[in-house]
Amino acid sequence: LFERFLNPERVSMPDFDIDFCQERRDEVIAYVRREYGDDRVAQIITFGKLQARAVVRDVGRVLAMPYGQVNRIAELLPNNPAKPVTLAQAIEGEPQLRRMRDDDETVKRLLEIALQLEGLYRHASTHAAGVVIGDRPLIELIPLYRDPKSDMLVTQYSMKHVEMAGLVKFDFLGLKTLTVLERAVALLKGLGVTVDLAALPLDDGPTYAMLQKGDGGGVFQFESQGMRDVLRAMRPDRFEDLIAAVALYRPGPMANIPAYCARKHGEAWEAPHPAIHDILSETYGIMVYQEQVMQIAQVLAGYSLGAADLLRRAMGKKIRAEMEAQRRIFCDGAEARGIEPAKAAEIFDLMERFADYGFNKSHAAAYALVSYQTAWLKANHPVAFLAASMSLDITNTDKLAALRQEAESQGITLLPPDITRSDADFAIEPLADGRLAIRHALAAVKKVGMAAMRSVVEERRKAGPFRSLGEFARRVDPRAVNRMQVENLARAGAFDALERNRARVFAGAEAVLRRAQASAEDRGSDQIALFGAMPQAEPELRLPDVPDWSVHERLEHEAEAIGFHMTAHPLDAYARALARLGVVRLSEIAARVAAGAGRLKLAGSVVATKERDTKSGSRMCWLRLSDPSASVEVTLFSEVLGRSRPLLAAGTALLVTTDARLDGETLRLTGGEIEPLEQAAARAGSGMRVRIEQGAGIEPIKAMLAALPRGRGRVTLLAPALGREVEISLPGAHSVTPPAVAALRAAPGVAAVEEV
Repeated sequence: LFERFLNPERVSMPDFDIDFCQERRDEVIAYVRREYGDDRVAQIITFGKLQARAVVRDVGRVLAMPYGQVNRIAELLPNNPAKPVTLAQAIEGEPQLRRMRDDDETVKRLLEIALQLEGLYRHASTHAAGVVIGDRPLIELIPLYRDPKSDMLVTQYSMKHVEMAGLVKFDFLGLKTLTVLERAVALLKGLGVTVDLAALPLDDGPTYAMLQKGDGGGVFQFESQGMRDVLRAMRPDRFEDLIAAVALYRPGPMANIPAYCARKHGEAWEAPHPAIHDILSETYGIMVYQEQVMQIAQVLAGYSLGAADLLRRAMGKKIRAEMEAQRRIFCDGAEARGIEPAKAAEIFDLMERFADYGFNKSHAAAYALVSYQTAWLKANHPVAFLAASMSLDITNTDKLAALRQEAESQGITLLPPDITRSDADFAIEPLADGRLAIRHALAAVKKVGMAAMRSVVEERRKAGPFRSLGEFARRVDPRAVNRMQVENLARAGAFDALERNRARVFAGAEAVLRRAQASAEDRGSDQIALFGAMPQAEPELRLPDVPDWSVHERLEHEAEAIGFHMTAHPLDAYARALARLGVVRLSEIAARVAAGAGRLKLAGSVVATKERDTKSGSRMCWLRLSDPSASVEVTLFSEVLGRSRPLLAAGTALLVTTDARLDGETLRLTGGEIEPLEQAAARAGSGMRVRIEQGAGIEPIKAMLAALPRGRGRVTLLAPALGREVEISLPGAHSVTPPAVAALRAAPGVAAVEEV
């Protein structure tokens, strides 16, 4: 309804919130400046306040406290931009913070000063999206400010005050999902597939089938567990259901979701009055949209749509005097149309209750369309969709890990980073069997950077693939690549195609850079060698002769460089211990719970944690664990969180005892006991058989076994003697863990180590 946006009876100016592809938002602002004039367009100033985390970090810096200590304190403060927590509230709600304050005089002083400074303005900056456009030069209307880092005008008034000065405020927002859609379409075009998102049919069967299963991973608006639950209950089969889902899934209207789903699936319903049956039929008699309130006022009480919009706004603001005046107008108008006074009052009360949380349908429809487009791409072109999603989250390893799990669940292969094949960004690569896979981006390796990797890929495209590490070193630009980048690429396995021993490449990073520097100097020299016309063989790049990392070390380095485990999973090494401990694979939890199991032992590596305050003021945490089969989220309440927090660092392998239940089709896991998996594995009492090579020195093996902590695992040596193998059971028992087994396998003279 246009009157929901602008009408002659509205006094205040409308507020424009418009979403654009985030990479092209600057083009929109440049267009507005060209169209209306540089002197009539300005960004809106904002004043940064010293909120809890910022004030602690600033005061800690001034007091010259160690960065790590200040960071630990700041990390204990809840960070919720939508509902900021004051420093006093954070101290009250976090026992660990109070302990640090009471035990350390420096921390106490830090917090005392920070409490006094909290809330003061810290700096001026520009609003991320806010722009005002005037009908005349802005200098005639408001005071202006010049940002030294920009050539664009900035208002001296903040957001609320520019509206009071009579200016229209535009929010030009960058929406990541629109960029994902753009990139997915571009990737498909590269494969010869043309997609016009504006012309998609809104009744695509595979898209709705996917959403009905609650498969909303990576889909705009439908990613959260709660929204997936809604989709499973609703089973959407038309575009109007998606609009309703977007509007209903918010505090307040959420209470109507069960009724909407029940009525959609056949439960009888009646409109509050037959005259408004058609207005509410789309949402099964439930008021969901602000536009419905306006239409009801128009049909039942004779309001113009402009006046109905004022009624909607008055209800939302709850101004008592205005509400009583509107009640009289509504009831009088309804009675004039033959509606009983009691029924008119009942409908007005219903509208008033709804107005607390009503949603603008045009907004919900626009968002639902973007959600549908992303769902359509995921259902019909999942490889391009996931590659584009990964591209947009290239620096967010938590999101990349989740998207990788999403790809695995759909049978899509994520190929590891490879200096001879990967692009700087995520790309689509055909496999030998014709299926499409996603090739991991070089720039997604931590601390290497997009610009440097683009220069490497450009060199490869220009002069052909790298055939050896020496050739890579000769051709790469030493100004673009540094030692840390080479080391992290080695840790990620990006050089595996040129040199399988990752430890050698890591240790030889300096040699690679020296060769690169020397080659660059040769290219820049004007001198011609005496035999310059004769082709010369590439001198071999001399790398340190070091043994390769053990499997455990290799995976640790890989996870640190990429953010998750790519070629294998650390829990693979614990297979025997997990069987002894009775651990359930994460992919099998739902089946076990459906069969009646309630308490389960799970093992997994920590992927991510997310803490928040509960309604009672205590802390809770969502812990995401992964094993080779899947990843799950475990809820930890305050008591368990308090004693387990030191164990929750990303990458830590844990054994978690959980209470599991199915809530409808949703799996709920609540954590109980948590301990390091290595500790639990040692306690499980596995042993090992160590096979020794002919003529091996026994001393290094003896020293390594002596260094193992006491435990329950028995060790047996298999040694060659007089043409046959002798089995020797060693006295005592040791703590046998996967890292201990890996270390022994790498020891000189050891042919094999087998866990038993």
